[in-house]
Amino acid sequence: MSPTRTSDVLVVGGGIIGLVTAWRAAQRGLATAVVDPEPGGGAAQVAAGMLAAVTELHYGEETLLGLNVASARRYPDFAAELTEFTGQGLGYRGCGTLAVALDADDRAHLRELHALQQRSGLESQWLSGRECRRLEPMLAPGVRGGLRVDGDHQIDPRRLAAALVTACERAGVTVHRAWAERLVVAGDRATGVLTADGGELGAGQVVLAAGSLSGRLAGVPRDVLPPVRPVKGQVVRLTMPERPGPFLSRTVRAVVRGSHVYLVPRENGELVIGATSEEMGWDTTVTAGGVYELLRDAHELVPGITELPLTETRAGLRPGSPDNAPLLGPTALEGLLLATGHYRNGVLLTPVTGDAMADVLTTGELPEVARPFTPRRFGAAVLTEQPV
Repeated sequence: MSPTRTSDVLVVGGGIIGLVTAWRAAQRGLATAVVDPEPGGGAAQVAAGMLAAVTELHYGEETLLGLNVASARRYPDFAAELTEFTGQGLGYRGCGTLAVALDADDRAHLRELHALQQRSGLESQWLSGRECRRLEPMLAPGVRGGLRVDGDHQIDPRRLAAALVTACERAGVTVHRAWAERLVVAGDRATGVLTADGGELGAGQVVLAAGSLSGRLAGVPRDVLPPVRPVKGQVVRLTMPERPGPFLSRTVRAVVRGSHVYLVPRENGELVIGATSEEMGWDTTVTAGGVYELLRDAHELVPGITELPLTETRAGLRPGSPDNAPLLGPTALEGLLLATGHYRNGVLLTPVTGDAMADVLTTGELPEVARPFTPRRFGAAVLTEQPV
């Protein structure tokens, strides 16, 4: 027996992707609900918030680049709309990014990345080591060169999540603070969920947007269960000193001994350093080794960080997919849609995901920019062979 329908759309998961989906759906006139014990939680509480479509470009991800760039272009208007609607600041900064090289190998890698960016029609400027240090005087003397990308911005994901919670409330979204324990399927159609507290929530359409937990919802047929896995990331937060000039004026990132490290200076004086990438299952332990490696690599970039107060260490789980790209839209099970698997681009892809999901929920069709990311791109073998 299926639960009584109480909403047009039920979003399972109250992270930033679930919340933006719910907000946009409600704006389209759909009666919308979210089920999550802690709306606004999840990976956004750990993420650094780099909106880095250009510097995050990787070989073999040119299709994903199109989605990333489309979302980055929407961010200024999206941030302005969300701030106006809620009255809450998001920490959005158009401060740009500087990707630097510390040795000859890193320099060669950055040169290759610059060439790929140019072939992809992206804007970035090659700088000498001296020019990098002129932009950011706290950089180490050994910096050999870098890429200046003024179009890569940043936002504070914690403030973004809080604003989206408010936006959902003001748009009339019903929030059920409980765990979704099982998908209800009746007559070959998803019709709602059962909650851990014994409740039943029915809906015309169910959106599974539970981040790294999306592959663990009971009741989802195995051939449509999203192939999403947790990828652990550790970050540390420091406090920058109050001084006449900024400690860092923009995001700085590099590859140090093969590991990616970034330093993101917030407007509130916080400096976020991240992030490890560890295939450790569901473990969210902050380790001495993870913190040490982040601080060691960051110190090579900006030696002055060792004098800063250490205010927080934290670990979270990114929702990884087989091709590092999100799963958006309808599944083979009628009534069940996905908005998950955003991996390292969840914050960046928030605007375009909200728009795409609102489109498909109201019209049944994904917009063109999102069509390459349908869950149906993964064959049955991928879906049925994944570990539970």
